Amino acid sequence: MDLKTRKRLSILVLVLGLPAYIIVAVTLVNWLDARFGRQPIWIELLVYIGLGIIWILPLKRLFTGIGRDE
Repeated sequence: MDLKTRKRLSILVLVLGLPAYIIVAVTLVNWLDARFGRQPIWIELLVYIGLGIIWILPLKRLFTGIGRDE
């Protein structure tokens, strides 16, 4: 995939995919609160950090080298 296509796809992922993933992550944490009760803040922090890392792993190759010249 050439650099121009990767740049366009990365912008699409950041503009549409990331907000959608944030909504899914917050919904998941709210579901965990409803199901198991309110967790300590450090557990919620670990969940958010874990979800923040998980979303980027499949897209790492897409974002690699985006800032360099063609």
